[in-house]
Amino acid sequence: MELRHLTTFRTVAQLQSFRRAAEALGYVQGNVTAHIQALEQELDVQLFDRLGRHITLTSAGEQLLAYAEKLLTIAAEAQSALTQREVIKGTLTVSAPDTLCIYRLPALFSNFQQRFPQVRLLFRPLSWNALQKAVSEGVIDVAFLMAQPVQSRGLIAETLLPEPILLLAAPSHPLAQAAHIQPEDLETETLLLTEMCCSYRTVFEQQLAAEGCVPKMLLEFGSIEAIKQFAMLGMGIAVLPAVSVNAELAQSKLVILPWERDFRIITQMAWHKDKWLSPAFQAFISTAREVLKEV
Repeated sequence: MELRHLTTFRTVAQLQSFRRAAEALGYVQGNVTAHIQALEQELDVQLFDRLGRHITLTSAGEQLLAYAEKLLTIAAEAQSALTQREVIKGTLTVSAPDTLCIYRLPALFSNFQQRFPQVRLLFRPLSWNALQKAVSEGVIDVAFLMAQPVQSRGLIAETLLPEPILLLAAPSHPLAQAAHIQPEDLETETLLLTEMCCSYRTVFEQQLAAEGCVPKMLLEFGSIEAIKQFAMLGMGIAVLPAVSVNAELAQSKLVILPWERDFRIITQMAWHKDKWLSPAFQAFISTAREVLKEV
């Protein structure tokens, strides 16, 4: 098996697309297809199920991906050990949920690319539920999560900064002037929430359940912007991270409701405990610590 074929295979598996893999690797799509076909012929297995425009790993492909990660990691370690390069190069696959993609990571990516322009960053947005699995399986190099502290023997998770979660409403909302908000105050309200896979929504609903609180109505959105617009129109109470509503609070379009319960949500980065930290990986982690811990 040629390392370049394994590199192509890993990239296709990560991006779930022959076209995007070709773009990431600087190949024409025919070369990517040829590399995968060469591996399949050599191993006498099918590595991907092709369902229209969508591809997924077969069971054989999943097995090979684990070995490919190990082989490519060893090759990268050998190259790093035997060559001395002043310029840091390489490719990193990074993932995070939408909230961090929008409000935290742009500053990090911009800073990193200015410092290390020859490191290629591949970004894959994933839901909170999918992130830990993707890191554990080596599909992505490093994940950023806004959640309760990650507890996993297979992962290294590093806290970057706390993320206050707020209950918010329009200034005209009846609860906007309340001195305290209790769970029973929410039973007659419409709550504007993110999707079920969102970590801070899960914590909030656990708090309500512990108090026996059942709100009148839950409206679920796939967009933070939509939640903010509904809340500003007085159509319910939003549950969102403080970082996502700085502008609306400064303009008095939303107000914070006094919900005096601790969410204990943090932004953290996580990677596999056995992952080799290449110079590019080390540079990225160091930059993340510097940029995000200063926020």
